Amino acid sequence: MSSHPRFAVDPWAVRETTLALEELGQTESVFALSNGHIGLRGNLDEGEPHARPGTYLNGFHELRPLPYAEAGYGYPESGQTVVNVTDGKILRLLVDDELFDVRYGQLRSHVRELDLRGGVLRREVDWVSPAGKAVRISSVRLVSFVHRGVAAVRYVVEPLGADARVVVQSELVANEPLPAPDGDPRAAAALSAPLEAESWGHGETSALLSHITRASGLRVTAGMDHVVSGPDGIGLAAETSGDLGRVTVAANLRTGQHLDIVKFLAYGWSAARSLPAVRAQVAAALTEARHTGWDGFVAGQADYLEEFWAGADVEVDGDPEIQQAVRFGLFHVLQAGARAEGRAIPGKGLTGPGYDGHAFWDTESFVLPVLTYTRPAAARDALRWRHSTLPAARGRAGELGLAGAAFPWRTIAGEECSGYWPAGTAAFHVAADIADAVERYRHATGDEEFERESGLELLVETARLWCSLGHYDHRGGFRIDGVTGPDEYSAVADNNVYTNLMAQRNLRAAAASAERHPDLSSGLGVDDREIARWREAAEAVVVPYDEALGVHSQAEDFTQHAEWDFDATFPSQYPLFRSFPYFELYRKQVVKQADLVLALHARGDAFTDEEKARNFAYYEARTLRDSSLSACTQAVVAAEVGHLELAYDYLGAAALMDLHDLQSNTRDGVHMASLAGGWIGLVAGFGGMRDHDGKLAFHPRLPRALTRLSFVLGVRGRRLRVEVGPEAATYSVEAGAALSITHHGEPIEVAADRPATRAIPPAPERPRPAQPPGREPPRRA
Repeated sequence: MSSHPRFAVDPWAVRETTLALEELGQTESVFALSNGHIGLRGNLDEGEPHARPGTYLNGFHELRPLPYAEAGYGYPESGQTVVNVTDGKILRLLVDDELFDVRYGQLRSHVRELDLRGGVLRREVDWVSPAGKAVRISSVRLVSFVHRGVAAVRYVVEPLGADARVVVQSELVANEPLPAPDGDPRAAAALSAPLEAESWGHGETSALLSHITRASGLRVTAGMDHVVSGPDGIGLAAETSGDLGRVTVAANLRTGQHLDIVKFLAYGWSAARSLPAVRAQVAAALTEARHTGWDGFVAGQADYLEEFWAGADVEVDGDPEIQQAVRFGLFHVLQAGARAEGRAIPGKGLTGPGYDGHAFWDTESFVLPVLTYTRPAAARDALRWRHSTLPAARGRAGELGLAGAAFPWRTIAGEECSGYWPAGTAAFHVAADIADAVERYRHATGDEEFERESGLELLVETARLWCSLGHYDHRGGFRIDGVTGPDEYSAVADNNVYTNLMAQRNLRAAAASAERHPDLSSGLGVDDREIARWREAAEAVVVPYDEALGVHSQAEDFTQHAEWDFDATFPSQYPLFRSFPYFELYRKQVVKQADLVLALHARGDAFTDEEKARNFAYYEARTLRDSSLSACTQAVVAAEVGHLELAYDYLGAAALMDLHDLQSNTRDGVHMASLAGGWIGLVAGFGGMRDHDGKLAFHPRLPRALTRLSFVLGVRGRRLRVEVGPEAATYSVEAGAALSITHHGEPIEVAADRPATRAIPPAPERPRPAQPPGREPPRRA
């Protein structure tokens, strides 16, 4: 098994026992805290040194122009970039007038721990100043799941061996200098001083700073307040200016005494509310924070997570590293969506500025499947955000000469922000991914109110898009030409299988939903003729198949393209998009990430078992995993067709993406879809879970190294537990009414008092397929 010295393996924590300054970028992302509304990177309390300071508010962005060498009709003109807002994490410490800095003096110990059950980041440091004064600093940081707009830090200083004079400067800092971009197109564009000061003020232990962005016109207020305890004679002072708020605490500490500071942070922002209103919101949040108190925040955080883990935990026996990784992934997925409430779930969550803070199709295709079965309210809120952006999506469709809604490839506020048309605008499958997430949520929850409020309209407008985008050929097939599927190395192709099959499901779902709610659908202008057109198009969708090879062509004529010369490609040239022109990639049989293979998972009901096995083997030899999205899908399909050890390898590549920094870019934020992929690889891969049209099915099988897999799913008011062993699986309902499922094709009804145990048939024996040279997943066993 692989090992990684950065973090100790622990089932419920991610712990760092030494401080490596050269890896601060990774640890700042891994130790980031968020609730979906506020995001704090895991910077050191004193602010420096850092790789990239970061405090983010979901949806808070600045506009920037998108330059083009040659402009064209329909090109997006404005980009949206997440803003590093006012940093309230900073607590600077002076010991006998010397500034605590881990780069100076002697760092005798330094431990940080992300507690996955407590929802806090702990830090304990023993430091000796250059003058020989020893102190112990303990801090605990949290972003509250219960109080949406509040974060808090408890900071404790005690002298070791001798008395000490200590001063703590607790700060709010706006417009922090950011490191320059490193040329990686996935990294965020740096913005220089995007915040203009509007108002500032302070009390004895508190401060408020208000700013507005120059171009987007968004207003933000950050506030802090403190509860200080320690020996008699503590000194307090406060000051504010446009970009700085500071509360200074001074104390003389004898050996055995300590200075204890609780810092409450509150944030509020709005595109519409006045400055007094936003300031009042933050002031009220700080008042409530003092009322709740530190112990109340810690208790509320633990209670929230206890409830979450009861309905979401995955237990793995046989691989402690995977056990830690899947819980770490679930924790970050929860952090990304728990309190987003009307905002997007970005590709990096709120852990870093990667991808400019944009949301992609990753949300609906990878993150929402996890939340739908573990935290459905968060999945509903994410889909409601998509619904709120329908006006922009309709406008974009009209600009492109299409009907319905054309959702953006990448966005923060709903407008298209991709300046590269072949991999942006042409990737229309995002519409079907949204529709698929709507249907999955409806089937899993039975939430008719959501369908009537948001789901129906999303299905209708996306179905209209497909009918205007596609056309019938002379053979009567419904074609969708000139689109880009999930594989961004094959752009602007005809009849991408994934896109067409997902559009087919979209069209069928829209027809069924419109018929379930005729009163609402008629209000959207839907009539029987339009429903009939949707169904006709769905039944006639073209699905390319290469008879000579016996496999589906990823898109029309893909299997006729020239092969990529892997033998002439050096390891330093991966990922290929950094070393070769896209034109060269587009005309070869080389796959960036699972595309046809993703269709085998998402639309497994459209393929036979033998077709899945042949397709998987064919595309394994051509798939590079140049994207973090690929490994979990390859794990799922590998497990389904019988390659259990290969699936295990891919599971590790997905689940350990950020803990092992496998793509060397975790510094820009964690890979939210890949972290969700750890759950997907276990539940859909080795648990074999599928939910096609509301029919819940399981085909479980374990690789040799895993001796037990247990997970829970929330399904239509029930809590279903699945326990998988090497030879048998047991299904039980822990809460709710009986539930009908299938096990390897056998129908079973499971009730609270009637768990069902069934034998697991052996996997089919097939030779392990080859991957492109040097692109094999790391072996786990």
